[in-house]
Amino acid sequence: MTGTTTEDLNAALKTLIVEECDKDVPPESIGDDDVLIGGALDLDSLDALQICIAVQNRYGVRIKAGPEARRALESVNALARTIRERQPAA
Repeated sequence: MTGTTTEDLNAALKTLIVEECDKDVPPESIGDDDVLIGGALDLDSLDALQICIAVQNRYGVRIKAGPEARRALESVNALARTIRERQPAA
């Protein structure tokens, strides 16, 4: 992820969330600190699983179910932070 700005990663994650969870909202309408699971987007545990699988496929970061997933999926910022901290070196 070297060279990728936080803004670029957040924008990519918002698009990933909208596409993976089949939400009919513009990605830019999701705030960086908006609650994801159970928030305004009405994402549920199945959506969380889909996001985790997509993150693993796209970024090589595995997010385990349970408390780890809850922390990582608190917001777009939390998800971006998790990816940045755990992404394998290129």
